Amino acid sequence: MIIQIDPQSPVPPYEQVRAGIAARAADGGLPAGTRLPTVRELAAELGLAANTVARAYRELEQAGLVHTRGRHGTFVTARAAGVSEEASRLAARYAEDSRALGVPAAQAAALVRAALGLPEAG
Repeated sequence: MIIQIDPQSPVPPYEQVRAGIAARAADGGLPAGTRLPTVRELAAELGLAANTVARAYRELEQAGLVHTRGRHGTFVTARAAGVSEEASRLAARYAEDSRALGVPAAQAAALVRAALGLPEAG
């Protein structure tokens, strides 16, 4: 579950959704590039109307905290996650270059982990 809604709160549900996603992105719980559930999926999970979640997503997008790529989904932006735009561009370039070289995604990720001195995922 991405967030929880308090039905007793005086804060409207769309604002709870917006604030919850923004907070999770800021604290690293939703890293840059994370694909959010669809409006309908999140609405069903939270027991809200789809329009409520859609409003939250629109406000997040207007604030630059998420980016919707049409049918591909809605993603957390680097700005929301507190990552510099330059770091985000470099990561995107690395991913693009790795794909162009035919490096499998898992191997590309392992190379980054090794370069950062992090333990292997597993």
